[in-house]
Amino acid sequence: MAELRAARPGEAEALTGLVMRSKAHWGYGAEFLAACAPQLRIEAGDVVRRRIVVAGPGSRSGGGPAAVLGLASLDGEPPLGRLGLLFVEPAAIGGGVGRLLYRDVVRRAAELGFRRLLIDADPHARGFYRAMGAVDEGPDPGPGPDALGALVPFEVAPAPLADWARAWTGGAAAVHVGNVAEYNAQFADASLDREQTAAHHYACLAAFYSPRPAALVLPRQVPQGWISLLGRQLDWPAGVEVYDGLAERDPELSDAVRARPALAARLAGTGTVTGALAGAPLVPWGLTAPFARLTRRPWRPEELRYESKSAAHGLFGRILAEGGHPAITLPAQWRAPTRRAAVRLLTSRTGAGESTVLKSEHGVGGSGTTVVTPERIRAAGGARAVVRALPRGPLLVEEYVRGPADPDEPRDLTYDGFVDARGRVHEVGGAVMDVADGGYRGATVGPGVVPGWAQEPLLAFGGAVGRELSDAGYRGWFDVDFVADGAGRLAPTETNLRLTGPSVAFVVAARLDELRGAGHFVRIADRVELGARLPEAAFDDLCERLVRRCAGIGAVFLPAIPTGAFEPAPWMGALVASAGRELLDAAERLVRAEALAVGAMFEQAGGAQPAGPEAAFRAGAGSGFTSKALSGGREA
Repeated sequence: MAELRAARPGEAEALTGLVMRSKAHWGYGAEFLAACAPQLRIEAGDVVRRRIVVAGPGSRSGGGPAAVLGLASLDGEPPLGRLGLLFVEPAAIGGGVGRLLYRDVVRRAAELGFRRLLIDADPHARGFYRAMGAVDEGPDPGPGPDALGALVPFEVAPAPLADWARAWTGGAAAVHVGNVAEYNAQFADASLDREQTAAHHYACLAAFYSPRPAALVLPRQVPQGWISLLGRQLDWPAGVEVYDGLAERDPELSDAVRARPALAARLAGTGTVTGALAGAPLVPWGLTAPFARLTRRPWRPEELRYESKSAAHGLFGRILAEGGHPAITLPAQWRAPTRRAAVRLLTSRTGAGESTVLKSEHGVGGSGTTVVTPERIRAAGGARAVVRALPRGPLLVEEYVRGPADPDEPRDLTYDGFVDARGRVHEVGGAVMDVADGGYRGATVGPGVVPGWAQEPLLAFGGAVGRELSDAGYRGWFDVDFVADGAGRLAPTETNLRLTGPSVAFVVAARLDELRGAGHFVRIADRVELGARLPEAAFDDLCERLVRRCAGIGAVFLPAIPTGAFEPAPWMGALVASAGRELLDAAERLVRAEALAVGAMFEQAGGAQPAGPEAAFRAGAGSGFTSKALSGGREA
């Protein structure tokens, strides 16, 4: 692995030689190179003035002290700068040195206060800069003799890590605990299956609980290739530890960790801990009694009372009664103590031509939520038949909020924030959710995704909810979900006192802004159908191919949930990111099409599909995993 250091004035001549060799690598003739030489020459005084950094072999690679694999300069003064030089020794091209240097320039530029960074790229490097996130600022000169020497202008907006993201974990790398099933199980919601299969898959989102993980703690075993790919894409620190397969079918992941004393001591700091995990904060999906036992913190179940949909509705009503939120409207809600009462309420509303939302007290991702129209009631043979088909347990009957008439206008919005240990509320932002029939399918975050009319009331009301949660003693991530009513108002529908899919998208956007420049749009899609069940190695190949294809158009692909790929009906969760909305849509279409087409490609290659999900998964097991002494850990 290459390491970076400041260049030394005495290296100026050798660095000039590297620059000229790198330029010549692309087949330019001697006459052209001679014409370029004055602009590319590095003088001793340039080394400090141009802030030149070099990449050399790592301390364990055996390279000599003077060996240099590449260099980059950061020219100019804030707020406008230029990436003046970025050249890699020909033998090292394609090995990640250019990516390392580019990210270092963007990071240093943000720290020094640069807000625009201009790049005049060699035409042969156009694909590299596009893949790094730089934005094309001019026409493509194209191939051919007329384009010789015609540089391609790019621009990037360096940005430090967002203030809220730094406050979330205090700027430190964190231990991410994927206790999704454990969180759900404490509410004993009848709309969730006992095995919590979906929750164990969703726990893979632990990879994105904060911008920089120190360790991932996961209930199910995950592919090693997935971990390596994420580490490369998100520039994770070396040595991210992965502890997986700890609770394949048991919902209580935290207790599974506690049952391994050495692992618990390493993760939770309950013993003598040194190294990367010393003092690392633990970030769970949500607060639970087992997690409190693991971290030896007080357990206050009343902190989670507003996870209840009826309690949240009451909280919304109290906030609105105080005034100050004219663009917020609260849908009416009735608690049905019995199924017979729910049938009566539903029948009455249907008779008046009204649609209704039936909710359980808890439930995630739309589980336990059903939208019922008069047409649906008639098709089912009456309200009794509809209610009978729902999971057992108390029901909430809620007024249905009709959305905008324009199908292109977003209907489902969410506010994300968190309450820190001192009770301060931090605003993360607003997102647009993809919801169908009450079921969550994904979300998009980024500049301007929330309509202008909704931005201010959404943030103001979300902040008010956060302050109430803080006063009630809650500490952690939360969101407030809204429905736009089509008349310029927002209707809050629930709070979630935990991480969610949109929160993961916010975290990824913050990390990509830090690595690639400000302004990323990020979309999380919970379910991308796969055309076949693949061995682990073939799934890794698919993901690597999607990374390359998305990078080719300037987008980012991250497989968010890999374990669904080994189910009988295979699928994966996915994150895509880009610097523009149209490009984001194009990246999602590319990923969905390629994922579906993989079945045909696999059959053409003559591969037989494994007999079951376990066979599919284990076909690639043992391919490079580094076992650790602590209960199956491995490092990315």
